[in-house]
Amino acid sequence: MRTNATHEIRALLRANEDGMTLEDICTAVSREKKNVRHLLKNMPDTYIDRWEPAPRLKWRAIWCAVSVPPDCPMPEKQNDPHR
Repeated sequence: MRTNATHEIRALLRANEDGMTLEDICTAVSREKKNVRHLLKNMPDTYIDRWEPAPRLKWRAIWCAVSVPPDCPMPEKQNDPHR
């Protein structure tokens, strides 16, 4: 899934290495919480790094994005008869 929104969210999270809450991401990209949550859950390079206390004894997730190094090698194809 590669949309303008995913590129925007990915760039935002990579620029904020300490992570961001869902609310902060929504405000920055001007999108609805439901849509941003769906995108984050389906992006393979985003993850919940930690949980922080929120008002009224609740917790909020801090999202981060993995930065893949440019020299990361691709796996070699294997001749596996079980695949």
